[in-house]
Amino acid sequence: MKKILIEDAIGQCLCHDLTAILETGFKGVRFVRGHKVQAEDLPILRSMGKDHVFVWEPEADEMHEDECAIALAQELSGDLIEHSQPSEGKIALITRVDGMLEINKSALVKLNFVPDWTVTSLQNFQPITSGSVFAAFRIVPLVTKKVNVDRAVEIVRSAKQSGRPVFRVHPFKPLKVGIIITGNEIYEKRIPDAFEPILRKKFSRFPADIKAIKFCPDDEEIILASMYALIDQEIQLILMTGGMSVDPDDVTPSAIRRSGSKVLTQGVPMQPGNMLTLARRGDVIILGVPGASMHFPRTSLDVFLPRIFAGLIPGKSEIVRLCVGGLMVKGYPLPWPTLPLTDEEKSGFIK
Repeated sequence: MKKILIEDAIGQCLCHDLTAILETGFKGVRFVRGHKVQAEDLPILRSMGKDHVFVWEPEADEMHEDECAIALAQELSGDLIEHSQPSEGKIALITRVDGMLEINKSALVKLNFVPDWTVTSLQNFQPITSGSVFAAFRIVPLVTKKVNVDRAVEIVRSAKQSGRPVFRVHPFKPLKVGIIITGNEIYEKRIPDAFEPILRKKFSRFPADIKAIKFCPDDEEIILASMYALIDQEIQLILMTGGMSVDPDDVTPSAIRRSGSKVLTQGVPMQPGNMLTLARRGDVIILGVPGASMHFPRTSLDVFLPRIFAGLIPGKSEIVRLCVGGLMVKGYPLPWPTLPLTDEEKSGFIK
C-alpha cells in the first residue's frame, strides 16, 4: 500500500476502512476497504481530517490483515476447531467440544517469529468448554508481504504433517467410574462421609458414568477385593479416597500395588493434594485422592482429572515439572489449567 494525497486518490481503492465521527452523532465506518475514491468524497474526507489515504499498490505483493487472518485460520481449523470472522484483522479459534487443549509450543513460537504475526493462546493442556475461544491471531500492520503469510501457513502445514498440529483439542471421553471410600470411621458410620458429594460434583463436569461406590474399612484385603470387583465390572477409572498418607495404618497405597497396578507416581509436587497417587492396571486408571480434596476448591485432583478424561495420562517426567507453580495458594492465580470455578468453589471452600 502507499500513502497519497486524497486528490491523487480519485479512482483508486482504499486498502483500509475509514472511521468517521459526525456532528449527527454517527460514529463508524464511513468508507469501507476497497471503496474506489470519487471526487465527491473529497469534502467528506477533509471533514474527517483526512488529507492523505492509503491505497493499494497491486505490484507490492501485499495482503490485507483480514485476508492474512483468514488464510491462517483455514489452516488451523478442523473437525473440532472452527474460527470466527475477521474483525479489524483479528480472528479467534473456537472449540466445538469440551476437551483438553494441546499446543505444539515449538510451532507456535515459530509462528510468532514470522514478521508481522502475533499468535496467542490459552495455556497448554487447558481444559476448554464447547464454544469457547482458545486462541487468537492477527498481523500487527494493516498489510504484510505475501511471503510472510506463506511462511506462516507452511509452519502450520508442516506441524500437521509431523502429527503434532499447532493446536489440537482432545475431547473428553466417556468413562465408567468406580469410587472406593475407605476409613473405619466412615465404614462404621461413626461420621458421615464427605467425599462422595464432592466427587460427584467434580465428575458432573465430565462425561462420567458412576457405576459403583463402595465403602471399605481400613483393611487391605477388603480394599483389594473391592478393586477387583470394580475391574470385573469393566470400570475404566477407579478413584480411591482415604488412607493415602504415610501413616502405618494407611493401607490404600499398598492395596493399589498389590492389585498388579503400575504406580506412575505416589505423591506429586503440588499442594494441596501432595499425596495423590496415579496408577494403571492395563486400561484401568487408578487415582488415589488425598483428603485435601475435601477442604480446598482446587487441588492436584483438579489438574489430573481433565487429563484423564482427555486420555492424556501424564508420565513421571511431566508430573515432576508440576513443581513450578504447584503451590496453590489462595489469592494467587492458579498456574496450572483447570476448569473454571463454580460459584460454590469461588467462596473458597466446598461445603
